[in-house]
Amino acid sequence: MDISLEYYRVFYQAARLGSITLAAEYLCISQPAVSQAVKQLETGLGCRLFVRTSKGVRLTQEGELLFGHVERGLKMILDGEQALRRMQDLDTGEVRIGASDMTLQFYLLSYLEQFHETYPNVKVMVSNAPTPETMKSLHAGKIDFGVVSTPVAALGDARLIPVREIRDVFVAGEKFQYLKGTRLSYGRLGELPCILLEGNTSTRAFTDSWLQERGINLAPEFELATSDMVVQFAVRNMGIGCVVEDFAREKLDSGQLFCLEFDSQMPARQICVVTDRESTMSPAGRKLLEMLVGN
Repeated sequence: MDISLEYYRVFYQAARLGSITLAAEYLCISQPAVSQAVKQLETGLGCRLFVRTSKGVRLTQEGELLFGHVERGLKMILDGEQALRRMQDLDTGEVRIGASDMTLQFYLLSYLEQFHETYPNVKVMVSNAPTPETMKSLHAGKIDFGVVSTPVAALGDARLIPVREIRDVFVAGEKFQYLKGTRLSYGRLGELPCILLEGNTSTRAFTDSWLQERGINLAPEFELATSDMVVQFAVRNMGIGCVVEDFAREKLDSGQLFCLEFDSQMPARQICVVTDRESTMSPAGRKLLEMLVGN
């Protein structure tokens, strides 16, 4: 049975108001249009829905039965429209983001604070994972977008937008003061205890690649899950730690750590916002993305 939803809308107003004339006025259409819609609905359903009276119209038993269902159905549609408007106005909704410890702490967090102050009713879900895992989540449609650090192995139709530069450094504590101010070759690292991140991070991938291009394959004494732990191990003189400089900034400024100097500097990397052109994004996600990249 293929009956226009508009016929049910006209039927509902005529039944609610008890008048073809009042229904026409309410719907801003002509009386004949209302009568024709009711007639088409009755024909399609094979029964009479209204009885005309001197005061207007009243429902038949069939009409009464239908009215209850139509009333509930239209209310659900109106509720859906209202919920959609709230989502579009960012009075509700959610945004799903993937980010590593570094990109969350040193780039994304301040924007999330601003976004939450502006749109307090929007739910923000952050999947905290290394860059490779974030890229997989984006490709699988589990997040609206990611905030990652290069190098990035792009999956699918990914779009990378650089937003901030970062630098990797080797840091050491008091035990290694004899190295301070000395320009070293990277090969010297092979003679020193080293502390690196685990192999499933973009930082570790970058460090290994940079050193291997120079014929150096480090076998670190410690492989840790977070950059914060690398810094803490270095402060305790467990070895030479490799981290993004931002993580060590407080300890560098206090003098608890210092940066080793080398005969060449590792190139800068980028924090990037990454989106997938093939994925859909929530209105809240689009608004936060606009705040992050400025367009």
